[in-house]
Amino acid sequence: MIIVCKKSDDASVEMLTGKFESMGFRTHLSKGTESTIIGLIGDTSKISVEDIEAIDIVEKVQRVSEPYKLVNRKFHNDDTVIDVNGVKIGGGHFAVMAGPCSIESEEQIVSCAKAVKAAGANFLRGGAFKPRTSPYAFRGLKAQGLEFLLTAKKETGLPVVTELMSLEHLDLFNDVDIIQIGARNMQNFEMLAEIGKCRKPILLKRGLANTIEEWLMSAEYIMSGGNENVILCERGIRTFDTATRNTFDVSAIPVLHNLTHLPVIADPSHASGKSALVKPLAKSAVAAGADGLMIEVHPEPSKALCDGAQSLTPEAFENVMTDVRKLCGLENKIL
Repeated sequence: MIIVCKKSDDASVEMLTGKFESMGFRTHLSKGTESTIIGLIGDTSKISVEDIEAIDIVEKVQRVSEPYKLVNRKFHNDDTVIDVNGVKIGGGHFAVMAGPCSIESEEQIVSCAKAVKAAGANFLRGGAFKPRTSPYAFRGLKAQGLEFLLTAKKETGLPVVTELMSLEHLDLFNDVDIIQIGARNMQNFEMLAEIGKCRKPILLKRGLANTIEEWLMSAEYIMSGGNENVILCERGIRTFDTATRNTFDVSAIPVLHNLTHLPVIADPSHASGKSALVKPLAKSAVAAGADGLMIEVHPEPSKALCDGAQSLTPEAFENVMTDVRKLCGLENKIL
């Protein structure tokens, strides 16, 4: 249930939230420019809408039928803007995360970081712990890979994004700026609940074959733990078609913006699995209203130990960024 309050002083709003909390409800307060919204979380079926609307400071009351509450735009009408070391995502702020699928050496990740920064990226992505379908494939440098990633961060100043595969590695991520939860862990509910206790921004990728509601419920797990810094990433879903690695669901971007206040970015590299398709899919994501992009870039894709087929060269990435800037109306600016 959401309660929209008229313009009133903070003390009156606090008294009202205190009243609901004394009744056993959790409350979520969202202060907008025109009104204040109180979200009630709990069994509200026995509460009379008419009784609440009779309270002086209440403008209207609305029951929320969706199972997700905290991520729901009805609870928080304004777009959430996530600030990562001064770089903002959401609410009109566009972000680009770029780098190799897998960190292979210090030289590789540092050179890649310098290249993507020069092209206009404002985050460095790179995998230290890699989930691979085959146990015989390269599965990352693990802790050493994280060290190399942080070296690249120090040399370029770019905030870093990398994937957490197990909670036992969480202590190693203290200096990581955004923790990525990959598609295979999207419904690892114990992990989601635990990272909900931290305050680092979380990039939550859509599962291989999950619905949008299931995805939002996973975000709800994180937010219910107190962490409101969640970024959703559309990375393609598994369908019957084999022409691409996955099927890029571009419609998910406007659908999500209608349903949730959280930032939404797109990963055209994983969506297609083909470097030639990254540029058109990236442009389609921007046109659909994405708040950012995640793109794989490797100095020498033909020699990459992981996902070389979908990785762009630094030169190709710069070309993509030129078109992205035009679409964003930022031809002469760094994103």
